[in-house]
Amino acid sequence: MVVMKEVIPKLGPFFVSAFRLIPAGAILIGFAAAKGRQQPVGLLAWISILLFGVVDGACFQGFLVEGLQRTAAGLGSVIIDSQPLTVSVLAALLFGESISTVGAVGLLLGIIGLLLLEVPAISFEGKDLTIWGSGEWWMLLAAQSMAIGTVMVRWVSKYSDPVMATGWHMIIGGLPLLVISVFNHDPAITGSTSELTFGNIMILLYTSIFGSAISYGVFFYNATRGSLTKLSSLTFLTPVFASIFGFLYLGETFSPLQFGGAFVTLVGIYFVNYRSDSDDSA
Repeated sequence: MVVMKEVIPKLGPFFVSAFRLIPAGAILIGFAAAKGRQQPVGLLAWISILLFGVVDGACFQGFLVEGLQRTAAGLGSVIIDSQPLTVSVLAALLFGESISTVGAVGLLLGIIGLLLLEVPAISFEGKDLTIWGSGEWWMLLAAQSMAIGTVMVRWVSKYSDPVMATGWHMIIGGLPLLVISVFNHDPAITGSTSELTFGNIMILLYTSIFGSAISYGVFFYNATRGSLTKLSSLTFLTPVFASIFGFLYLGETFSPLQFGGAFVTLVGIYFVNYRSDSDDSA
């Protein structure tokens, strides 16, 4: 997310989000086809992919770029990667994945941490709460979209190949963002890209190929098997790296309250995914 913040002002937020999805989806579909994976067949397959694309593609990426423009990359990453909290709840309700006592404590800590993260960015104008101007709020919406998408992939994979479905959902999710980019007159659409550098182009290609095509393909393929909570916990390390690079390259810092909220959130995520020896042997 640190590198995305650098190219968003030069190309436009919705163009960047669309570019992260559409070319990456085409790459993933091409890869799946080369491996002999079957294209989606039937109404239920395409309906499930369409809904998957709206939630995990359009909503997640759209909320993400809105949040990135209003909050620090490191802080935003902490909020985004709190999504294992939601995944663990949904996985327990829908698939019977158990949550230990330690995990339940982790959920509570995660909620407290998120509240601490959001409080500094919420302001009052008279009696109206300007929550839609809060980058943290948009990031929280993005996190929930990502969590729901993680759970949805098991439903989607009942009707189509998970890798092929992931590629198509990226293209379907990217098209509305591209339309918004046109109406938003993003610089990439109007041709106002004089400040764009070769490095920016490489960043854009990197986020599309590695940040989307490869990472999405591997993540959602593995989401069809094993524990969703354990899988989503792999995002635990992302905010650590985002915070480091945000500090080194963008000069971003946490306020004391936000630092406390970020710490509590990360501890909560760890607790949710904690497994004792007795759990492993059960």
